[in-house]
Amino acid sequence: MSANSPDTVDERHSYDVIVVGAGGAGLRAAIAAHDAGARTAIVCKSLLGKAHTVMAEGGAAAALGNLYPEDNWKVHFRDTMRGGKMLNNWRMAQLHAQEAPDRVLELEEWGALFDRTADGLISQRDFGGHRYARLAHVGDRTGLEMIRTLQQRAVALGIDVFMECTVTDILKDGDKVAGALGYWRDSGNFVLFEAPSVVLATGGIGKSFKVTSNSWEYTGDGHALALRAGASLINMEFVQFHPTGMVWPLSVRGLLVTESVRGDGGILKNSEGRRFMFDYIPEFFKAETADTIEEADGWYTDKTNNRRPPELLPRDEVARAINAEVKAGRGTPHGGVYLDIASRRDPEFIRRRLPSMYHQFKELADVDITKEPMEIGPTCHYVMGGIEVDADSGESAVEGLYAAGECSGGMHGSNRLGGNSLSDLLVFGRRAGLNAAYHAVKVRTARPAVDSAAVQAAVNAALTPFADAGGENPYDVQRELQDVMHSLVGIIRKADELEQALLEIEKLAERADHLTVAGDRKYNPGWHLALDLQNMLWVSECIARAALTRTESRGGHTRDDYPMTDDEWGTKNIVLRERAGAIDLAIQPLTAMPDDLNTLFAQS
Repeated sequence: MSANSPDTVDERHSYDVIVVGAGGAGLRAAIAAHDAGARTAIVCKSLLGKAHTVMAEGGAAAALGNLYPEDNWKVHFRDTMRGGKMLNNWRMAQLHAQEAPDRVLELEEWGALFDRTADGLISQRDFGGHRYARLAHVGDRTGLEMIRTLQQRAVALGIDVFMECTVTDILKDGDKVAGALGYWRDSGNFVLFEAPSVVLATGGIGKSFKVTSNSWEYTGDGHALALRAGASLINMEFVQFHPTGMVWPLSVRGLLVTESVRGDGGILKNSEGRRFMFDYIPEFFKAETADTIEEADGWYTDKTNNRRPPELLPRDEVARAINAEVKAGRGTPHGGVYLDIASRRDPEFIRRRLPSMYHQFKELADVDITKEPMEIGPTCHYVMGGIEVDADSGESAVEGLYAAGECSGGMHGSNRLGGNSLSDLLVFGRRAGLNAAYHAVKVRTARPAVDSAAVQAAVNAALTPFADAGGENPYDVQRELQDVMHSLVGIIRKADELEQALLEIEKLAERADHLTVAGDRKYNPGWHLALDLQNMLWVSECIARAALTRTESRGGHTRDDYPMTDDEWGTKNIVLRERAGAIDLAIQPLTAMPDDLNTLFAQS
């Protein structure tokens, strides 16, 4: 251990609120906590502004009514609930729909440069599952503009930022949060953050899968931190495979192709040149009065009696359809399908509306999307499951521990509608930050204290890979975990494969208890992965265990052996907790929706 000294904490900081993560949710939470008077700091694993939020290119869903005055929060709420197959936390969906317009307008006040209508209002585009065009957008770079705006405001407010610092443990005083332990990625030195409120905004879990749009940071850190701290996870079986990720070249496989391409008129074709999505429209989405599918003009009549292109069905439906076409032998040379906008829109329109996609394909795949179709396929993109929180406050079951954004669960039910992620970040990031600040004020006279023995135990655990000679290579274990999750817990699941996955994950977890890394703690990516791997294994087991338990198909969870949606499961959530080092699973009923909201679903 001497080669890696110091082997204890040599840096301490004290705040009211610590926000872990600097994506859209983390930045919005930090701004809200600061504005509420809390001494606030952001701790981020990568660089400030390096967040998956920038991959949300299409827009932020909010019922502004700029293009369709009849749009309102009730319609948005209904769309969100239907998209989530009614498994959403209804209160979160309600708050989101009600507050999203104000949060988008607030972002504009802070300097976000949205595209405009001819009347000078914020432009809104169509997206899958939304009755009306309601995505406020900046070309196909909306997430990037959101991060730029929030980051600029956070810096202007003087909020402290600890970049390239990874949090490994949430520290508690009894049942209350007392702070967090992290380490600097450059030096490997440990840093202690003492704070009575911690907001987790760490994003997703995509790096547990082989093909993902997520970057290296997304290893389920917040999910696992909360689980080990005593919080519960909910809806972990629901993983969204975005229908359109790049499939070629291999170096960029999984890189996101925004839904805006389909929202602006792009269509999906198989290798036979056939537009196949008309074959996959579920009865759930068709109008009861429609006798035929209006394939001739490229539209169908949906449940709300609107005519829509089938490519704008919710993402889970489109991803399954693409997967079915490829499995049936009608895929492209590189194992995907074709996304064609070149035959539908003129080159100037494409370059103006989709500048990032134009350059992405031109530079990375030598494909001019104004002249030829893109090869695309499903990519692990988003997890609907996350930390179970109180809808109004964002607080978990652990006092002082809050969550927002992708690492929090409940808002999206079994499937997230495109565009709801960015407005979700704004609405619940703000709520989590405010309530974290209020909690810090409440406990100011009896502030929880960090236990030095617990700190030392966490430090020792983090240093174990240096002491265990002759153990496993973390890169080998991660690669095998990704293969297991891709092949056995992917888009289409069945009992025997999920059972096999759980056995394989258990074996990998045993191997991960004996990882070995070389060198010292300075700039050591092998050590960083060894620590991340523990989180990936926890999260992967939760996903597989919940997927095995839910014996139906719904949203982002498709069972080949239970292909139908089961009404019995439509009233139940699967909740996971850590008990004595193992995953404990329970089934709990959904909270009943109030009558005034229930009546909305009787309307068209």
